[in-house]
Amino acid sequence: MRLIFAFAMFAATLAAPAPAAAPTVRAGVEAWQKGEHAAAAAIWRRLAEKGDADAAFNLGQAYRLGRGVPADSAQAKRWFEMAATKGHVDAQVSLGLLLFDSGDRGAAMSWLKKAADKGEPRALLVVGTALFNGDGVKQDPVLGYAFVSRAAAQGLAPAQSTLAEMDKIMTLDERKRGVALAIDIAKAPATGGKTAAKAMTPPQPTAKPPAKTAAAATTRAAARGAWRVQLGAFSTRGAAEGLFRKLSGTAALAGRQPYYVPVGRMTRLQAGPFESRASATSACTRLAPQPCFAVEAR
Repeated sequence: MRLIFAFAMFAATLAAPAPAAAPTVRAGVEAWQKGEHAAAAAIWRRLAEKGDADAAFNLGQAYRLGRGVPADSAQAKRWFEMAATKGHVDAQVSLGLLLFDSGDRGAAMSWLKKAADKGEPRALLVVGTALFNGDGVKQDPVLGYAFVSRAAAQGLAPAQSTLAEMDKIMTLDERKRGVALAIDIAKAPATGGKTAAKAMTPPQPTAKPPAKTAAAATTRAAARGAWRVQLGAFSTRGAAEGLFRKLSGTAALAGRQPYYVPVGRMTRLQAGPFESRASATSACTRLAPQPCFAVEAR
C-alpha cells in the first residue's frame, strides 16, 4: 500500500500544471500587433518597473501614441529616459526628439548626440543638420556634413536628400573634409565622439526672464497664434516653395501660409500660424513621414 500510495502521489506531482511563464517583452509586442494595446502596455509596465529597458521604451511609445494608455508626454518622457539611461539607442532618439519638440533643445541634443555616436541614422541626421545650421550648437558645416553623410550611407532617405542640398552649397574641399571626418569617426567612435562633443557645446544661455514675464509672453504668443511647423531647410528658396506646394493640399496645412526664413546659406520652410504648440505638433503627426517639428514664431 505504501508503494502504491507513494506512486500515486508522484503521479499527481507529474500531472500538476507547471507555473505560468512570466510575461515577456515579446508577448507584449504580440498583443500590440493584435490590437490589444492595453494588455501590451500592462505587460510592458510590469517588466519596465523591474528595469527592463526594452519594455520601458515600448511603454514610452504607448504613452506617446496614446494607445492602451492615455496620451501623456510626461509619462512617455519618463519611460524613454529610463531606457535611454541604460543605453537603449531607440529610446535615446525618441527622448531627444520629444525634448526637441517641447523646446528643450539643449537636453534634446545631448541625448541625440549619444545615439549619433553609436551611428543611429536618425540621430545623425538631426545632429548633423543642427551643426550645419548652427541651431543651438556651435556651427560647424564640415562636421555636420560628416554626420549627415553617415546617415545617408545607411540608406536613410531624408538624410540622402539633405546631403544633396548640402552638396549644392558646400565647396568641394569642404565636402572632402566632411567625408574624411565621417570615415575617421566611424573607425574611432570614441575619438569622434570627443571631437563632436567639443563642437556641439551649446552657447551659454542669456539671463532667464522672471517666471511671470516668461509666462505672460507665452500667453500673448499663443493668443496671436504664433506657432508654426518647420518642414525643412533648403539651399534655394525655390526648393522650399516646391515642397510647400506639394504639402499645401493636405488637411494638416489647410488654411496655413508658408514662411521662408533665411538662415545663413539656407532657407527654412515653415507653415502656420497655429494657435498653440499642441496644434502645431498635431499637424506634424498628420504630416508623417514628412520631417516636421513645432517652432515658435520670432
